[in-house]
Parts: sequence; C-alpha cells; structure tokens
Amino acid sequence: MKTFARLALSCAFATLAALPALAQDKLKVAVGQRGVWENSVSELGQDAGIFRKHGLQLEVLYTQGGGETQQAVISGSVDLGIGVGTYGVMGAFAKGAPVRILGATMRGYYEFWYVPAASPLKTMKDAEGKTMAYSTTGSSTQVMVMALSKMAGVNTKPTATGSPPTTFTQVMSGQVDIGWTAPPLVLDALETGRIRVLAKGDEVPEFRNQPVRVILANAGSLEKNRDAMARYMAAYRETIEWLWSSPDAIKAYAKWAEVSDQIALRTRDEFVQKDRADPDKMDGIVDMNDDAVKLKFIPAPLTKEQLSTLVQLQPIKK
Repeated sequence: MKTFARLALSCAFATLAALPALAQDKLKVAVGQRGVWENSVSELGQDAGIFRKHGLQLEVLYTQGGGETQQAVISGSVDLGIGVGTYGVMGAFAKGAPVRILGATMRGYYEFWYVPAASPLKTMKDAEGKTMAYSTTGSSTQVMVMALSKMAGVNTKPTATGSPPTTFTQVMSGQVDIGWTAPPLVLDALETGRIRVLAKGDEVPEFRNQPVRVILANAGSLEKNRDAMARYMAAYRETIEWLWSSPDAIKAYAKWAEVSDQIALRTRDEFVQKDRADPDKMDGIVDMNDDAVKLKFIPAPLTKEQLSTLVQLQPIKK
C-alpha cells in the first residue's frame, strides 16, 4: 500500500509539473531570412525561455524573404510573419488580404548592395542596365532597389535572388551584377575584401525613420487569439531588451547565425541600433502611405479608417 501511495503521489506531481506546458498557447511564426538580426527575436527569445514565461510556445518557420512570409500569413498557414516589407503589406491590405500589423521590426534600412571586388562598377551611377538583386517580390529589398536606382538616375534590372547566401553565389559566379545582403550575412566577405559596398539602404533619406518591415498577423488568427498575440508582443519587447543588454544574447545570436562573436557584436552595434528595432514606433507609416502610391503598391492612399484597421499595436502592460 505504501509503495502504491508513493507511485500515486509521484504521478500526481508529474501531472502538476506538466500543467504549465499544457497551458501554453501555440503560435506559428514565419520568419524571413534566417541569420538576420531582427529576425532572431522569436527563436532566440524562445530558447531563452522568454516566450514560455508569457505562456507561449512558438513554431518558427523560415522563408527566403518578406514576400514569401507575407503569403504564408495571408493563406493562414501561419499566425504571424516577421520582417515583412510594409509597402507590400499595404498593397495586399488594399486588395482585401486578411492582414494586420502588430508592430515594426525595423525602421530604416541597414541592408547594403555590393559587387565583387574586381567589378568595374564604382557607384550606383555605373549601374545602368545592370541586374540588381532583391530577395522576393513584394519585399522591402525590392522597394530599396527601386529607390536606389531612381535616386541614382539609372534603370537597373531588379532581379529576385532569394536569401543573401544564394544571392552571394549568383553574384560571385557572374549571374547577377549587384548583390544584396543584411548583416551579418556575407559580412565576412566584405571584411576579407572579396566584395565592395556599392550602395547602402540608409542612403535614401526619406526611408530612415519609416517602419520599413513589420510584424504581420493573420486577421482571423488575431481575432481568435488576441490575448496570445498581445503576450507575443510583450515577450517580443522583453527579448529586444535582452538582445541589447546580455552577453549571453550575443553568444546565442552568433551560434544561431553561424558567425563569430565579433561579427555578431559588430552587427548589433554598428548596423542595428536598438532604437530602430522598437516594435511600437509606427508613426512613420503616415508618410509611407503617400510613398506607397508613388511606388505603385496602392492606387490611392489608405484612409485613416483603413490605417487604424491595418495597424493594431498591442497594449503595453505595466
């Protein structure tokens, strides 16, 4: 009887221990470009136990860019998409796509466009008629190719090349003239002199304070799981604080991105300032509304009512 009682008590404790895991809400998250700093939040935050603390279990899937991520959200195959180009989102929303913006992942562009060290191209003004890479159709990098070409007064040939690693292969093999990347990806090739920077995203001044990539939610998922989405954003904010304050975060990021600690630290401190990653700074989308028309993502500016429906920042719980 005593043995039986001990077994029963052990089973009871095991059941109680399992309850928190059973109580966790599950969210599917599509993330563009594995390795990019701003796209590390979901996986690294989960590994650090931050999302679990907020009662969430994430299933993280990776895509080749914002365009693919956006389609996954629209189709409802995932609940959330990370690092999705805002202009593409506005265009999809204007056409009736079931999408909502919960916050920004990045303000301004820290990506750069490059050529092999031996390339005759010295500036963007030399790029007339050249193929210029972006990730996927509808992505923020596609917008930047258009903007950089227009600013330089040249007609390039925008070319979808996928992720930075696949783009690098195409550039170095001569299939594409101008490649793109987001640090830390391909940063080692820059440090060793194999490539040269041709243009930087921050060279287009009007984009510097705009929330160019966002956290995108499927509208149906948001209605069904509004509390879980709010907790996701709370955990996201907490992970941002951890990424910019903990030495453990640098080591975790370096392992995740498969780069050295030195490159991980350079990526964070030189290219991705903390203020630019604040998810709650979405005021720049008002200016983007007019630019989206100029760039032909939408036929007319979204109304105030449409913007208030599209952008649904989650409350910060104090």
